[in-house]
Amino acid sequence: MFLIHNASQLVTVASLGEKFKRGKKQGEIFVIENGSVLVKDGKIEWVGKASEFNFKLYDEVKIIDVSGKVVMPGFVDSHTHLVFAGTRENEFDLRIKGFTYQQIAQMGGGILSTVEKTRKATKEELFKISQKYAFKALANGTTTIEIKSGYGLNFEDEIKILEVANNLNDNPIHTIGTFLGAHAIPQEFKERKNDYVKLITDKVIPEVSKRKLAKFCDVFCEDGYFTPEDSEKILNTGKKFGLLPKIHAEQFSNYGGVKVGLKVGAISIDHLENISDEDIEILSKSNSIAVLLPGVSFFLNYQYPPARKLIDSGVPVAIATDFNPGSCMSLNMQLMMTIACTQMRMTIEEAITAGTLNSASALGISDICGSIELGKRADIVVFNVSDYKMIPYFFGENHVDKVFVAGNLKVGVIE
Repeated sequence: MFLIHNASQLVTVASLGEKFKRGKKQGEIFVIENGSVLVKDGKIEWVGKASEFNFKLYDEVKIIDVSGKVVMPGFVDSHTHLVFAGTRENEFDLRIKGFTYQQIAQMGGGILSTVEKTRKATKEELFKISQKYAFKALANGTTTIEIKSGYGLNFEDEIKILEVANNLNDNPIHTIGTFLGAHAIPQEFKERKNDYVKLITDKVIPEVSKRKLAKFCDVFCEDGYFTPEDSEKILNTGKKFGLLPKIHAEQFSNYGGVKVGLKVGAISIDHLENISDEDIEILSKSNSIAVLLPGVSFFLNYQYPPARKLIDSGVPVAIATDFNPGSCMSLNMQLMMTIACTQMRMTIEEAITAGTLNSASALGISDICGSIELGKRADIVVFNVSDYKMIPYFFGENHVDKVFVAGNLKVGVIE
């Protein structure tokens, strides 16, 4: 049992019994000045002002003094493609020189180039690569991360990726797997897309479900990839086998992904750079989380999703990194907050909620983590700043001092 004591600010993001925050409530983060948190058996036992903690009620409380520092819930990164082999810095160079994402794909780059490298990598090689990335996420304050497959695009390698994602769980951070076999059409099925969809629905999804390798099923619903009809079929098959639906929607065009997501009851609808006002209206009447990915628009120099309009319309908004080799090689949720504030007109408080509680809700775990409240898992980050506003303001560096995952110190030292 230990007490994280006397924080300059304790940002609780208290949910008050709700799964997520929407509208004006998204900006309510409930800051306790000079706050403390008691952790027992990996869970939060007490939260309040440091002056109100009664030491007489507890035996042998270890004190961790965090005077002058900010304490927040650990970030939940609810959209990543963390398991892959190889990098694509040459494509980055080509984009700088004027080539488009689509042109690079036609030149043999893009998703399929990563697929080729990932297929060649052994499970052990993939684990070593991916664990290094997971440690980077942890060092930047992420305590739970979602990991999608989608760089195998066949039975064996999709399974391999999800096995690696599961092996990373608690080693070093919490992981949640998502099956994204419908990420692109593999080269060998280039002229036989329907056969590939059949492979996904008839063989891969049943095996993923049987082996409990993923919690979610996701689809890239986009022109040239998977149609709304394909997407609905795949996601409904996933539901039949116990995989909750997610969807990549309206990234490069307004293609109908939002409507498919709502039709199948997607827990989250991600990207939304090209969402229409009509889609925002129907999305606002649902409980699906809009997961926005500011790092992608920043890195591709592409339009940002309309976060301000979404929040003002009552859509619950989350932010995530979308860490992947093609469009966002960053695992820094602090930087995602800065971009969300400067480019997407989110307030600092809205961005904090988006990266913690709402992102946890996009994974169906906001009852476990995402806020500092009694009974929740002690996923807690101590930042070496005195005011939470400094985290996105003083951008481009890591402000993390300590990271606790389920009450275990994973980053930093206790003096």
